[in-house]
Amino acid sequence: MNELVETLIGDSAATPPDRVLEGINEEFAHRATAGSPHTIYEEVWHLAFWQQVTLDWINEIDTPCPEHASHGFPSEEAKHRENWDSLRHRFLEGTQLAASVARDETWMKRMIQCPSPPGKPTRTMTVREQLESLTAHNAYHVGRIVLLRQINGSWPPAAGGFTW
Repeated sequence: MNELVETLIGDSAATPPDRVLEGINEEFAHRATAGSPHTIYEEVWHLAFWQQVTLDWINEIDTPCPEHASHGFPSEEAKHRENWDSLRHRFLEGTQLAASVARDETWMKRMIQCPSPPGKPTRTMTVREQLESLTAHNAYHVGRIVLLRQINGSWPPAAGGFTW
């Protein structure tokens, strides 16, 4: 497995995302934590949102960049429309799709258009560069989820995770 695949779905630098999300139930996913702007559910929704945008761009599906960062988090309506298990599955399925792209060196060299926020120019980059950006984004937010679990006394998960 290559390092980019490992950072998406393996334990290259941290606990794999599927293990980080293990054992979280609906109530805990929606639980507010003092001092945190987002719940675990909102963090995962945000991850799934940007991961889908990345997959769209990689597949040359015209998907605009949101006008504001808040559009990358769920509305109250969206939180009620998708339950935790469906959201978790959607995010983890997306990590597998991104990893399958990362395994294809020919695809990784393709140049793609990645829209920027309004008023900024569209960026052109390789699929590899866009996936590297996705892995950095995922690592940041998955780390926030680990911290929320730690603060709430729910870390490590049963299957284990980095505890240092």
